[in-house]
Amino acid sequence: MTAHRIFAIGDIHGCRAKLDRLMEVIDWRPEKHEELVFLGDYIDRGPDSFGVVETVIELKNRYRGLVTVLKGNHEHMFINFITGREDLLLNANGVAWTMRSYNQNSPFPVSHLEFYQNLLLYYETDAHIFVHAGLRPGVPVNVQTEQDFLWIRDDFLASEYDFGKTVVFGHTPFKEPYIIPGRAGLDTGAVFGGLLTCLEVLEGRLISV
Repeated sequence: MTAHRIFAIGDIHGCRAKLDRLMEVIDWRPEKHEELVFLGDYIDRGPDSFGVVETVIELKNRYRGLVTVLKGNHEHMFINFITGREDLLLNANGVAWTMRSYNQNSPFPVSHLEFYQNLLLYYETDAHIFVHAGLRPGVPVNVQTEQDFLWIRDDFLASEYDFGKTVVFGHTPFKEPYIIPGRAGLDTGAVFGGLLTCLEVLEGRLISV
């Protein structure tokens, strides 16, 4: 029996128009139980963080069990900010754009708060590990720290450690998808004028808009 297809989408950062276009062209077929995995960083820096989150929530609710949403470092910072646990440098992290987007859609929706609070740190299949930033080399997946799931960069990218599965990740922007044995980096800088990228993981097919 042929395994069903899984589509993974990199960092969106408030670029709702690019997300809408990408969803039109990736040929995702939930009626055939194909999965969709979002790698985090839905918000900040881009013009419509609210709209991106609203779209992802709608997809998750409509296709229950087929849409997996991971937490990015920007969601981690944002939930801490709106719950009063962390004071952010708004300009440095692009949160001012997110707050502007939400202020246009006030009051803050309960569905969005629940969305941020229930994001996953990683998702694992037989052949792939999906995570926002990467993994600490030499550490089993189930004992990795939240800090590494959301923030790791150089220690992960510089390592040739074999996790036994291909790690599909975002967080670090590349001009083109970063595809090497055991690694697939899908943040192609959509919010910085680059493309928004999706990987059909079993076929290795890349789709960007």
